Amino acid sequence: MVRLFVALALPDTLRTQLSMLAGGIQGARWVRPENYHLTLRFIGEVENWRADEVDEALSAIRCKTFDLSLRGVGTFEKAGKIGALWIGVEKNEGLTHLQSKIETALQRVGLEPERRRFAPHVTLARTDRAPPEKLVAWVQAHNLFRAPPEPMEHFTLFSSRLGKESPVYVPEVEYELA
Repeated sequence: MVRLFVALALPDTLRTQLSMLAGGIQGARWVRPENYHLTLRFIGEVENWRADEVDEALSAIRCKTFDLSLRGVGTFEKAGKIGALWIGVEKNEGLTHLQSKIETALQRVGLEPERRRFAPHVTLARTDRAPPEKLVAWVQAHNLFRAPPEPMEHFTLFSSRLGKESPVYVPEVEYELA
């Protein structure tokens, strides 16, 4: 069994910019810069033979390159508690098209449809143990964040292992955009 997800790996320039926003909130678990990514589709635990089918389906996808622009910050809440801080993504037809093609390809190989609506973001921190007032202040201080557009030339199939401190993400296969 292997735990998989499909994502855009962020270039070093964006990783550096995002890492400068991290810190300063006690109880927040900040994502390590090498783990920054934009999830296109979480797959979860699959058998190795299914992982091969996923790879084959993803390798058949044809999409054009596009520019990715990160903009703004926000939070995800669950049961009235802020659980994560994230960086937003400007609306982008190329990104939406790629995500749709990935979803279709994965359903064709028998994966269940994704239940959640696609909400592109980059998670910066898990915050279930952080004081809410500090999180609100952080969002207010950084809500005008904007990064210059970066060209996206491939997407990646990652495996992940959950660890004590943080998960370990391994890029398994890169798929070129044309």
